[in-house]
Amino acid sequence: MNDVALRRTSTRQSVDELILASTVLDDGLLQTQLSVPTAHCGGCMGKIERALAQLDGVVSARVNLSTRRATVTWKRTATIPPLLETLSEVGFEANLLSNLEGQPDRERRRLIVAMAVSGFAAMNIMLLSVSVWSGADPGTRHLFHAISALLALPTVAYSGRIFFQSAWSALRAGRTNMDVPISIGILLALGLSIFDTLHSGPHAYFDAVVTLIFFLLIGRTLDYLMRDKARSAVLGLAKMMPAGAKVIAEDGSRTFVALDSVAVGDAIVVAPGERVPLDGVVLAGEGDVDTAVVTGEAMPTPVMAGSKLLSGMLNLDGSLEVRVTSTSAQSFLAEMVLMMEAAEQGRARYRRLADRVAACYSPIIHSLALASFAGWFLSTGDWHLSLTIAISVLIITCPCALGLAIPMVQVVAAKRLFERGIALKDGSALERLAEIDIVVFDKTGTLTIGDLRVTEADIDQRYREIASAMASRSDHPVARALAASSEGRAGGTLDSFSELPGKGLEACRAGHIFRIGRPDWALGGANADVGSLHTVFSVDGERAGHFRFSDIEKTSARDTVRQLSELGLDVELLSGDHPEAVSAVAASIGIAKFRAGLLPQQKVQRLEALAGKQCKTLMVGDGLNDGPALSAAHVSMAPSNAADIGRAAADIVFFGQDLAAIPQALRISRAAGRLVRQNLVFSVGYNLVVLPMALAGYVSPLLAAVAMSLSSITVVANALRIPSQTGPRPNTVRRERALVPAGSAA
Repeated sequence: MNDVALRRTSTRQSVDELILASTVLDDGLLQTQLSVPTAHCGGCMGKIERALAQLDGVVSARVNLSTRRATVTWKRTATIPPLLETLSEVGFEANLLSNLEGQPDRERRRLIVAMAVSGFAAMNIMLLSVSVWSGADPGTRHLFHAISALLALPTVAYSGRIFFQSAWSALRAGRTNMDVPISIGILLALGLSIFDTLHSGPHAYFDAVVTLIFFLLIGRTLDYLMRDKARSAVLGLAKMMPAGAKVIAEDGSRTFVALDSVAVGDAIVVAPGERVPLDGVVLAGEGDVDTAVVTGEAMPTPVMAGSKLLSGMLNLDGSLEVRVTSTSAQSFLAEMVLMMEAAEQGRARYRRLADRVAACYSPIIHSLALASFAGWFLSTGDWHLSLTIAISVLIITCPCALGLAIPMVQVVAAKRLFERGIALKDGSALERLAEIDIVVFDKTGTLTIGDLRVTEADIDQRYREIASAMASRSDHPVARALAASSEGRAGGTLDSFSELPGKGLEACRAGHIFRIGRPDWALGGANADVGSLHTVFSVDGERAGHFRFSDIEKTSARDTVRQLSELGLDVELLSGDHPEAVSAVAASIGIAKFRAGLLPQQKVQRLEALAGKQCKTLMVGDGLNDGPALSAAHVSMAPSNAADIGRAAADIVFFGQDLAAIPQALRISRAAGRLVRQNLVFSVGYNLVVLPMALAGYVSPLLAAVAMSLSSITVVANALRIPSQTGPRPNTVRRERALVPAGSAA
């Protein structure tokens, strides 16, 4: 990507440049990120997405207002989609994202300087206006109007260009946005004021023009800063990452290379004091790793050969050789960054409604302003009064508050959640989370730690090595416990191996079939009467041994269930484990409803049954066999250390394993829902109240500017009322509760 050098003054893209700046996905798809700095509202977002989606080969296009980025997924065919050219045609400047990497935040500086200039001019013009309002003589009044004009003209040209450029780009492309009525109102008020000044008129509205620009820039700057701050936590982690890694060559030499050049399978060295740059598995070395920024775990975690590492972890001591298991674009930390960005661009119901209303707002405002001018002119014959009222209507009904009402709540809520160690993968998940009425838990690894221990192993000595070899190839908690209890046996070779979610492990060797798992499956449904045994080892369908395990309940589980009940939610436990183990856990933490011995598809069937009863379910799980259920639920959550398939299927991911994140997320989502409704009611109610007053001629352009600007600032300030941290951040999993029996499948 560093080779991409696209000039900002040109919108043409070469095939090589576009491909080099794109990430290769599965099924022949490519994903390209574009910087669209002039996008600033929901209307811009919709126009960009529609324009890109119409191109041949484009599969999807999504815009993130916080980052001003468009993410385009496209299929490579004989022709390459003209992404930059298309955006230029619809009025938006765009660049391949790599062009702006490492550059200072010019947009923030531009907004702050423009706001400062307009604020300075507004204060001085307002002082002159106070003298005029106080009854200055005609000569003094004319002088003060002239001085105000000299201050207003350069201010409008400099600070107002932010709105003029956006409006002109939209109009040139045959479209409209919220900046069109703003720009028309500013220019009409400025023109009328200049006319009155040149003709020694009693009134001029330079104060209204500059004050309007000042307050609009306050709202826009606050919006920009809040969006930037919402992403600062996760981007701060990304900035901690090293620029490259020390790769171990075949001859043993070590070369420092850029992260983008490190391939899956490469061996790298992580020295003491360095952060793990890429996901991987420890090949050699031992030490302690600080996982706080990734899992929230407060205590250092010991690692050794075979331990898994995630990007962002800090190596405290001991040099580690690590086998890379993911590229930089697919690492855990990269996934977290993408999730934070995705949290702001989901299309929840309220946001879709606001986008539709804002899209048709401009033509309605223009029609009302024109109608007010025509009505007053026909009734009074005074074009000056009629134009003044039309300007007031145009300014006071600007839809800025409506455009900020929902996105700001969503941005602040995403930030509050991330402060608590909770990341949204989809903005719509926030709204869906507030709607739930029942929480369904998985057991092993969710309500319990999943760190099983073998308490009984009755197996023929001839098969111990085979069982160890099978267990060492799986990441299931039961398999890990078996592998840990193998007393250092390396295990034998296997001809084939497979893992069946919810059932167990199967391997072939020397023509025999070996199984470890559920008794009814391991024994092929025959002779499956094994009493209370949970995990069976079989050879060709015949029982050859069994295992018993114990698990540890998470200390946060009982309090989490209590808090969920206080929030008015039902709680249910679904598990593939033996009824005895599930019953013990449910009774211990206070869950009255539970179902045991369920296969993954049976969990999905239960969720579908709840949906059929109009129940909206939150599914919380972490394992390989929870993926289908997480996808089937109304909304789903998984811990950050969940299996890849579980984390990918979940809508929300929380760092670490502390279940306190669940009620915290629910409270924030409900608070966000209330604030969204309040902002919508305020935005609509504001226009219903002020519009008749403006049409009746009771509102001057100055009052219109102040009222409209204050309405925008009000909805932004209301969004900040989402509760911030109210307690310690979820961070650690304390292992204090007594052991409870557990089985083979969760």
